[in-house]
Amino acid sequence: MTPELTVLTLAALLQVLQFVLVAVPANIQVGSGYMMSPRDRPPSRQMSDGTARLGRAFENHFQGLILFGIAVAVTQMSGQNSAFTATCAWVYLAARVLFVPAYFFGWTPGRTLIWVTGFLATTLILIAALI
Repeated sequence: MTPELTVLTLAALLQVLQFVLVAVPANIQVGSGYMMSPRDRPPSRQMSDGTARLGRAFENHFQGLILFGIAVAVTQMSGQNSAFTATCAWVYLAARVLFVPAYFFGWTPGRTLIWVTGFLATTLILIAALI
């Protein structure tokens, strides 16, 4: 497996971990009855700020993972893998791992800088595939 595919797999597993990190406290705080409902109304109990932040970090990773997945797919299918694209992939993953505590603890402007780093790494993989 190429480094880019390895990182994509690890990024997907990070998404699974993030789901667990938000689902467990959300079920405890909001209640499993609401979590299993169609959620047609707001919950009667609210999540803590930290749990809500973990939820937003989880949703944000879905968005980043789509673009990163496209970048890896294009790189793989075009045979454009290189040390540069592998390094960018690892930078993306490191940024996504750091993004979780940055979002949870409300690190500003660090959270944004970490997000930009991951986004830039993904963008550079896409550009490298075109060159």
